[in-house]
Amino acid sequence: MPATEIITALKVLDRIPRLKERWSDYSPMLRRAEFPARAYLLREGEIPRRIFFIEKGCLRAALNSHGKDITTQFFFEGSAVASIESFRTNSPSPISIQSVERSAVRVLLKKDFERLLHDFPEMKDVLLEIAFRRFEAYSRLFTSYLTQTPRQRYLSLLKEDPRIIERVPQHLIASFLGITPVSLSRIRNKL
Repeated sequence: MPATEIITALKVLDRIPRLKERWSDYSPMLRRAEFPARAYLLREGEIPRRIFFIEKGCLRAALNSHGKDITTQFFFEGSAVASIESFRTNSPSPISIQSVERSAVRVLLKKDFERLLHDFPEMKDVLLEIAFRRFEAYSRLFTSYLTQTPRQRYLSLLKEDPRIIERVPQHLIASFLGITPVSLSRIRNKL
């Protein structure tokens, strides 16, 4: 997925015609990088200086709670990934971003991001929409912990995003669902 397709997938070019017209001037800002599976693109505690746009592969956001690795979200092709609150405030990230499988991303440095915002202030509306979608995903996950059994959470995940079941190792799915890999195995065996 070329950089133009990623930005189009995020609805940036469609919503900002001036950027679309001048895309060739700005597209070099999105540098391509490849990562093997299990590579850290950002470690918890680092101050983020980059946003990642996934061309190919899967990334995850995770945090450490008393030595336990907890996956909070998965991202696939066409997604933008960053520790947004830390990126915005120049503060240490509460999460890590790690590749789940071999991944190719486009990297946008913070200085280039700020230049885009300066040159195209209407981009803030698009970014706000992306932030709301991410918040909604976190809200659904939080609500599911309060209202659903682990089996129900797994079935919802299977229905809402089968890519996770197909492409993510079982121990990371279990972490995301808030259960042990053994419990996840039992749930899967009973289906």
